Amino acid sequence: MKLKSFVPTETLVMALDNVRAHKFRSFLTVLGIVIGVTTVIAIASILTGIRGNLIHFIEEYGTSNIYAFHLSTGISFGPSDREERKRKPLRPEDGEAIKQFAPSVDDVANDGFIEWNFDKTLTYGGQTYKQGNLEGVSANYGLITNLSLNSGRFISEADDQHRREVMVIGDSVVLALFPQGADPIGKQVTMQGKLYEIIGVLEKRKGSMLGENESDNQVLVPFRTLRKLSPRSEWMMLIIRAKSGEMRQALDQVEDILRRQRSVAYDQKNNFDLTTADRFIAEFDSITAQVGLVAIALSSVGLLVGGIGVMNIMLVSVTERTHEIGVRKAIGARRRDITNQFLFEAMTLTLLGGILGVTLAIIVSQIIAWIFPSLPASIPMWAVIAGLVVSAGVGLVFGVWPARKASRLDPIEALRYE
Repeated sequence: MKLKSFVPTETLVMALDNVRAHKFRSFLTVLGIVIGVTTVIAIASILTGIRGNLIHFIEEYGTSNIYAFHLSTGISFGPSDREERKRKPLRPEDGEAIKQFAPSVDDVANDGFIEWNFDKTLTYGGQTYKQGNLEGVSANYGLITNLSLNSGRFISEADDQHRREVMVIGDSVVLALFPQGADPIGKQVTMQGKLYEIIGVLEKRKGSMLGENESDNQVLVPFRTLRKLSPRSEWMMLIIRAKSGEMRQALDQVEDILRRQRSVAYDQKNNFDLTTADRFIAEFDSITAQVGLVAIALSSVGLLVGGIGVMNIMLVSVTERTHEIGVRKAIGARRRDITNQFLFEAMTLTLLGGILGVTLAIIVSQIIAWIFPSLPASIPMWAVIAGLVVSAGVGLVFGVWPARKASRLDPIEALRYE
């Protein structure tokens, strides 16, 4: 009677029995795989969570907006260009030209910044706040950036024209200056020795990059009021809202107008920067891709070490089970049966390491989210699947040599082996 070949179920049971018989040895063998899989999935979960928050953050500010600034914006590394630092800031007249000559543009808002060494401390009733993001904005800024008010009103055109000393503040500013829960509307806070009336409170933003949104720290005053307060603060950003479905045309028109406004020759590069939501996300993706490559390189070391460990332990297993292999061959097992058996055992061992790595990555992500609530972590399914597939693949690759060695043993010699 011909011996029935080993079926996958039987092989799996045998592989698991072998792992259970040498628990500690098996764990040490796949430790490199566990570390490699955990590293990749944990990093992927953090980057995926940050990217999701980034998209939500940008959507809140508007996906139809173009941000124009005289310096490069977005994510960058390395020293800045010296020539770039010499660029002249944009002017309100540039925004007026865009509104007048760009048919695909719906509106343009001014967003002025204060000098870095300017004391922007707010004081009220013994409470102080030094972390505010002081900006001077035009009356249409709130509409273009989708700001919502929790109470009061936003800056009006009259406030800007008459350079009134009024301000709209974010949620974090309210909590710092009015810890007892008093209504801030109508209250006057002191900044630079002058009194500013609070006319509005911004609603807390839902989106954020790392758990905190800069809008919650915003202190908004009229654009011309800021220029009166600090005449040397010339830096400003133009926030340009394109008409629905005309982002590409608006971007081209804005670029052409700003080149003319800033006297850029046809053969010269732009001396300003234009950024959109899509471009910012693309920049973030390019950075995360580089981080991902570094993570893969680091985890590959662990996988390589784990793979070598698996090969070594399977060679030891072949030696230990030489007599068993001889018995199976003697009763009809074919080379293919022996090869498949040891390959499957190697893959089972590394797959268990992958499962342990995925479990550990989930635990690590939860711990990170608990310790650092502002650091989002969302484990993508593709990372889990890739981790399991790669771990099983390591067993397949590094288990070939031991499996072939086992299958080529002479049954007579194997039966004599003690």
